[in-house]
Amino acid sequence: MNFHELDIKKFLPHRPPFLMVDHVLTIDDEHVSTSFTIKPECIFNDQGVFNEAGMIENAAQTCSSIVGKSYFDEGDLEGTSTKLIGFISAIKKITINSCAEVGATITTKAYIKSRLNTDQFTMCAIDCFISENGKELLSCEINLVIQELK
Repeated sequence: MNFHELDIKKFLPHRPPFLMVDHVLTIDDEHVSTSFTIKPECIFNDQGVFNEAGMIENAAQTCSSIVGKSYFDEGDLEGTSTKLIGFISAIKKITINSCAEVGATITTKAYIKSRLNTDQFTMCAIDCFISENGKELLSCEINLVIQELK
């Protein structure tokens, strides 16, 4: 399946100017990779640099897409089978090596470390890495809580 055609706005609750993911490149039950091109009007543009808060938000949105995937019906490419809300419950560790400049395209990869599903919510720990042209910009472990809105 070509996920590049997928409209991510149908699956994440974020909207511009707070949407920090442009495209899903790959996704399965344990891994996701996304891309994001940093535009001049980005709210995390700090004098021509995509700042640290923006990178953390990009990581969180990428991570939530892998967990959120399990809530949607298989084959739902329109995002109509459910609505979700998610929260960062913790950032356990983070290393920021550098920030990308406006105009750059970053790639973010996330891998589920652990996951707990209950009837009310899902909690998970996810390792996440942001890179630009093969250079690692950020690595972190994020805990998320995802809940279906009923």
